[in-house]
Amino acid sequence: MKAIHLPTLDFLKSPRFWLLGIGSSLIAIHLSLTNREGNRSLFALSLLFWFAASSLVWKKRDRLDFNSGIFPSSIGLLIIAAVLLKSSTLPTSNFLGVAPFLSALGLSLLASGWRGLKQYWRELTVLFFLNVPKVLLWPLLDISEITAKFATFILWYGGFDVYRNGFEIMLPQDGVNVNMGCSGLEGMFYLLGLAVLFLNMFPLPELNKKIIVPVVAIAIAFTVNGFRVALMAILANAQDRVGLDYWHVGDGSLIFSMISVGLFGLFCYFLLRLENREPQTTEKTLDRSEI
Repeated sequence: MKAIHLPTLDFLKSPRFWLLGIGSSLIAIHLSLTNREGNRSLFALSLLFWFAASSLVWKKRDRLDFNSGIFPSSIGLLIIAAVLLKSSTLPTSNFLGVAPFLSALGLSLLASGWRGLKQYWRELTVLFFLNVPKVLLWPLLDISEITAKFATFILWYGGFDVYRNGFEIMLPQDGVNVNMGCSGLEGMFYLLGLAVLFLNMFPLPELNKKIIVPVVAIAIAFTVNGFRVALMAILANAQDRVGLDYWHVGDGSLIFSMISVGLFGLFCYFLLRLENREPQTTEKTLDRSEI
């Protein structure tokens, strides 16, 4: 009688298998809750950032040191348990914004302990800038008046009879009131996260270029939103409520977000092309000097 060899289940004894399972479950739970929340921008951003962080870990999977002690492992498990407990209730948008970073921090402690956190600094940085700065700084920052001044300048430069009264932009017939939601702060945090993601996926050697990327991202988001506010003021003055609602809370607001992302993407593209062209220029200069 021929013996039947059953497949071994040795992989169940591997810590990497369980870490992979926990991490995949946390990602699936977060994306599912974010999708159910209906926040399309946060869902798209979460999907992109989770993919980027996972790919960074996957590239160095063979070089990772999995050595954690009882205390850091316990802290990591407590953080993961807290994330799961909060996820089982009614998670808010703020929690969904910080959950990826907390999940990654807990998983990193569980896998490699305190000393091993430096192995995951890129992944933790990426997930931190997904939405944590917005959650922490949103109550402290108010640039509504600055946005109102900029939008008023755009209209004045465009030849409109416009004046500003605090947060209000007034045209002859009507105007708009710029509040926190229309200040462009959310878009600035959005592009700041993309800038950090870009710098981690495509590291730049020069410090000045590392600084200019997030500065340009914030400037693009602020400028594009200023034109959006100016457009809404024009529509309000024309008594076009349907158009005003479309560009304010409808799909029109997403169009301006896409414009911001597109402009920032073009900037990153040309920056990478310039970065790749510089070594070639240097090599040609050296070759000529040797002749």
